[in-house]
Amino acid sequence: MALVGGGKIPQPGEISLANNGVLFLDELPEFQRTVLEVMRQPLEERKVTISRANFTVDYPSSFMLVASMNPCPCGYFNHPEKECICAPGTVQRYLSRISGPLLDRIDIHIEVTPVSFDELASQERNNEPSDAVRERVEKARDIQIERFEEQDDVHCNAQMPNNQVKQVCQISKPGQILLKNAMERLNLSARAYDRILKVSRTIADLANMVNIEIEHLAEAIQYRSLDREDWGG
Repeated sequence: MALVGGGKIPQPGEISLANNGVLFLDELPEFQRTVLEVMRQPLEERKVTISRANFTVDYPSSFMLVASMNPCPCGYFNHPEKECICAPGTVQRYLSRISGPLLDRIDIHIEVTPVSFDELASQERNNEPSDAVRERVEKARDIQIERFEEQDDVHCNAQMPNNQVKQVCQISKPGQILLKNAMERLNLSARAYDRILKVSRTIADLANMVNIEIEHLAEAIQYRSLDREDWGG
């Protein structure tokens, strides 16, 4: 576990909520659930509220949460070659250490599959240069800065208030049908619905597209791995 972007390194069992930094939590389910739940307010409201008998204080806490975890205690659930040796129900209990409300506040869940030696050693891998990726990201951020230039506290899609999502993240009729089916099949919450739209808007920005196309929406839905019924079920 490490805190990147300034501030102190958290001690075991401690989470330090930085402002405008990156908080990386390794082995997310290994943290106590009560500790993880502390992050729900700052992830949603980008502030921490401390209440005492005579006063209440709000501290800014705008940070990017990046977390990693194994799919199960043995590490081989959903592995394409190795068999999971966890006892029945163990995988679900392991994943349930992370609450649904906390997962709702995480924009992207990605399952990273193992890479074989042949793929690692291949000389034919077509990796996009980092400079090209950086240029595309900077252009997307410029688009978002211009989009929210009249709002002092909003600078990117992730910070967009919920009442602005439908206005900025408009989707076509086929896109509405796709999202409706995904909501019903995955039993997604209203918060997850808004986050899918924000991510799809960002994907469209990265592609320098004015409108959110159905492929952008489909990609955003695919980034909700932990909402799928077959994950840990």
